[in-house]
Amino acid sequence: MSHFAKVENGIVTKVIVAEQEVIDSEIFGTGWVQTSYNTFKGVHYDSITNLPDEKPALRYNYARIGSIYDKINDVFYLAQPFPSWVLDKTSWTWKPPIMKPTDGQNYIWDENIKDWIVLLTNIEPLTPTI
Repeated sequence: MSHFAKVENGIVTKVIVAEQEVIDSEIFGTGWVQTSYNTFKGVHYDSITNLPDEKPALRYNYARIGSIYDKINDVFYLAQPFPSWVLDKTSWTWKPPIMKPTDGQNYIWDENIKDWIVLLTNIEPLTPTI
């Protein structure tokens, strides 16, 4: 069994698990492209150890609903998360204009300021005094 993505106008609309013969029969229509659940950034990962292995990576990234299939380059990649992010065509992933800090804090991207901001966690809500 393999994973297949239904591609319509360059966008993935469904992902299913099926035998190649079923896809070839066109019982589910046309426009299906095989994808690999174990492929990310052009690297194939072992399904048990989650470590890179020697198997060939298929179409750079696993297809997800809403992701893009570039037929010319034969790759899947996610839709652009923010207007300021740029597509890295070596990994087919989106890169922010400023790399995310690696100081152990939780960050989220703020497109208005085009920078990472600390995601505050473990904040106790204010309780009214009576």
